[in-house]
Amino acid sequence: MTGTMLRTLLFLLACLSGTGAALAGQSLQAWIDAVPAGSVLRLPAGLYAGPATIDKPLVLDGNHEAVIDGGGRGTVLTVRADGVTLRGLTIRGSGDSHDALDGGIMAEGRALLIEDNVIEDVLFGISLHNTHHSTVRGNRIRSRGADPADRGDGLRLWYSTHNRIEGNDIARVRDLTVSNSPRNRFSGNTVRESRRALNFLFAHRSLVQDNLFEHNSAGVVALNSDGLLVRRNHILHAVEAGGACIALKEISAALVQDNEIVHCAHGIMADSPTNPLNRVVFAGNLIAHNVTGIHFYGVRGGHIAVDNTFRGNLWPVTIVGDGDPLNDTWWGNAWDNYEGFDLDGDGRGDRPHEIYTYADRIWLETPQATFFRSSPVLELLDFLERLAPFSAPNLILRDTAPRML
Repeated sequence: MTGTMLRTLLFLLACLSGTGAALAGQSLQAWIDAVPAGSVLRLPAGLYAGPATIDKPLVLDGNHEAVIDGGGRGTVLTVRADGVTLRGLTIRGSGDSHDALDGGIMAEGRALLIEDNVIEDVLFGISLHNTHHSTVRGNRIRSRGADPADRGDGLRLWYSTHNRIEGNDIARVRDLTVSNSPRNRFSGNTVRESRRALNFLFAHRSLVQDNLFEHNSAGVVALNSDGLLVRRNHILHAVEAGGACIALKEISAALVQDNEIVHCAHGIMADSPTNPLNRVVFAGNLIAHNVTGIHFYGVRGGHIAVDNTFRGNLWPVTIVGDGDPLNDTWWGNAWDNYEGFDLDGDGRGDRPHEIYTYADRIWLETPQATFFRSSPVLELLDFLERLAPFSAPNLILRDTAPRML
């Protein structure tokens, strides 16, 4: 049977499958059912009716001309097989159930490739559940226009490992959620105008590199995710009251390296490592124009900050909690408010850079007073404290070899 004859037969089967389906477009399920496992199914240009399920290995290629519409029912396309490729499709029109995770694509399997698709007017974008050694790249994903908390996740990984999430354009979704899913790579993605660009929970050994996260409520938020590597990302404009470019909590070990962290309520928020033998390391980052550059809470030490640049932050570093902040290591960072010289010309300040709290202790120790920080009264009090301290200020940090700007 020639390819033309096969397409004609499939079209007739689709039209005979029901009047409603015919009006909405050809039945995609009829096309899928008609081809054997391992086939390359290149859909002709047109509108196809979902929902549909793929339960065998095949390549489904829309050549950027095939549109799959779920008609507002459930998930538009479900994959339950290994070795499936979805390419060049426009997927739209999912249901509205958060409980059922209605969305564009729900995938389960191994060695899947989901690339170069447009996913729009759906609740959830792409959900990978028990998916391993697969790739999601070059997709454009949008949720429905609603309050961010009412949208679905643009990307959702659940019990999925060794996947590559690369070069996707994601905007106006709720979060990218990675739960119980270790050893995944997120590189070259753009996430805008969403709630959390990346939300990790029990996602150990994750790699986040070369991404652009901007105008989200928060950038990278990680909880109980050990061995996290976050490097060479641009994380910008998370300016909501609780917003942070990077927030780490109950992390045993992490490396945050060579990132651009700019214009957030908090550049970095972190508590101490859960394992006293491990370290949370910040190296080579630009931390600029944030309300707070780095905010440590529950201080028990265990942080290393090396070769970072602090520029134009309202408060470069703040620390809340019991413990000795000098258990942290600061070395070779550049501070725009450093008051010292480099007489020997080695590029390092001749004396340590130290940060003390003066009137700042009021709002650091009494969170209810945070509303008044930067107010004229507190600014005047801070000036008087620095001029003639009436109580001993607290030392927050000592950088023993500050780098000259």
